[in-house]
Amino acid sequence: MAYRTSPDPENTRIPGGISYIVGNEAAERFSFYGMKGILAVFMVQYLHLMNATPDRPMTEAAATEAVHLFNGWVYLTPFLGALISDIFFGKYRTIITLSIVYCLGHASLAFMGVQGEAKVWMILGLALICLGSGGIKPCVSAHVGDQFGQGNSHLLSKIFNWFYFAINLGALVSMLLTPWLLKWYGPHLAFGVPGVLMALATLFFWMGRRKFIHVPAGGTRFVEEIAKPEGWRTLLKVAPLYIFVAMFWALFDQTQSTWVFQAYDMDRKFLGFDWLPSQVQSINSLFVLTFIPLFAYGLYPLVDRFWKLTSLRKISIGLVGMAISFGLVAVIQTWIESGGRPNIGWQFLAYALLTAAEVMVSIVALEFAYTQSPRTMKSLVMCFYLGAVAMGNFFTAGVNHFIQIESPSETLQTKLQEATKKGDSVKAVVRHAGFDELLGSGDDLQMSYQTGHGMELSIPRQEIFEAAAKRIEHWAGKNENTFPHPGEGRALIADLADPWGSPLRYILENRYSCRISSDGPDKESKTPWDIGVHLEIAPPAPPSEKSWTDKLHPEETWLIRRQTELQIAGGIDTPEPDSPYSMNTYAGGGTKLEGSAYFWFFTWLMLGTAILFIPYAYFYKGKTILQE
Repeated sequence: MAYRTSPDPENTRIPGGISYIVGNEAAERFSFYGMKGILAVFMVQYLHLMNATPDRPMTEAAATEAVHLFNGWVYLTPFLGALISDIFFGKYRTIITLSIVYCLGHASLAFMGVQGEAKVWMILGLALICLGSGGIKPCVSAHVGDQFGQGNSHLLSKIFNWFYFAINLGALVSMLLTPWLLKWYGPHLAFGVPGVLMALATLFFWMGRRKFIHVPAGGTRFVEEIAKPEGWRTLLKVAPLYIFVAMFWALFDQTQSTWVFQAYDMDRKFLGFDWLPSQVQSINSLFVLTFIPLFAYGLYPLVDRFWKLTSLRKISIGLVGMAISFGLVAVIQTWIESGGRPNIGWQFLAYALLTAAEVMVSIVALEFAYTQSPRTMKSLVMCFYLGAVAMGNFFTAGVNHFIQIESPSETLQTKLQEATKKGDSVKAVVRHAGFDELLGSGDDLQMSYQTGHGMELSIPRQEIFEAAAKRIEHWAGKNENTFPHPGEGRALIADLADPWGSPLRYILENRYSCRISSDGPDKESKTPWDIGVHLEIAPPAPPSEKSWTDKLHPEETWLIRRQTELQIAGGIDTPEPDSPYSMNTYAGGGTKLEGSAYFWFFTWLMLGTAILFIPYAYFYKGKTILQE
């Protein structure tokens, strides 16, 4: 059967294939956001337990870097998908083919730890998802626009809003469900369910094949179009816009990384629900579902009566809104670092500001990219929008890579990992020469491993740090088991010095977590030679009453069951009997840009971007081009 290749110019209604595209997008976004929503937490808390021999956990900064590198590649591969679509296969065939690749990526994640190295399966799965998800992105968005002609072009803006509505409906459900599955049933099911939804998304799209307008690939016409001066002028006019939009995405996508980690330090009981940290980001989708009709049918028409609210003006306002949102998160982090435990409702407020910014930047930029592009280059120019997302995520990944501090304990860990593969009963000790590269000189590090106890790092004059820790614990025991504020903590250990004569540092991370640190033998802060101890207090146990949801999951979380299987117990990080405190040593690691300083860095960067965008928006001149 021959497919229709151009829209009916007399049709004034919504095209017949739109419902299949919207259904496909809801299921596909469920799969993508469900997987990505738990990725950062999985890397930090679960990945090191997936193999028979546990590794050291990934740091939050390393996980943030990895997540944003993945995001960057997801939004960079659309250039490949657009070229394949516009030159060779057309949008429909490209979407169907790459959707199968997409499904294989989800299958790889679901099989992590079943056979072979879990990290290898994870990298393979994420690579396939990058190719599949990224490759279809520009095609799906442009495919929506291709269904419209002159007769129903007035409905295009409304359909793009509903298209975005479907995206967030799928995301909302998945970001509530997959963190719950991860906590109680583990990574295999948590990553497997999104894979099933991706298979359903592919099926939905295939079912609509006879309803779609199949605009053929441009072939040589694409080459001719891109060679025309008019085509290049269009590209050059639109491209700078997305340099500004890239910074928006550098901040926005941190809701799936740094905002999740911040939620662990907050009181997460809100609106009668005890939120998991990975579930909090679902509120963004709920706000989007509310704000899209509110903005489209209420706010925009109201403002238009007094001031013409053009696309570029909406984007400009949205960039400022993003700066305000991140500024609020920075204030929340400052509150946490002073010993407070703010309610998660404050982060919900930041999400409301962020979502308002998203509606005015993301939806508008998506539509703007389509309407400004030449007819045979729709998918390619859509990639400039998606490329902006990639640029933003690569920037965030780069920042997190730069701020990480190396740890000499990683070298020790590598040596011990080789020893643990020799048998079930393993006891091994390895040493590091330290800053002066001379063994036995007083700054050596030592790491030991024993089956059932895990890895333990010994640092120079460890008894000094343990004595300081005892003072902090004693104070906390008299103050409702919360650690002292920074000034009080420093005063408690002011008379203690590290092995090189420098005073100890006290860093409060939150009321239940702190560090006692030394600048190390190089006497410089935030270098690989910093050593110290990390203290934690077990938060108060939640009320014992059970809700109906407790019948839906096992008695113990997957993490507890897995740790029991691996016989992980004992070690310096295990609390003493009847003690809520735990302690572990560290060497190096950490970040150069820590806590609230990190969030303020991005806040001021976003504000500067918003200010620089204003003159670009003022001088931009372009025209709307739709399919004939």
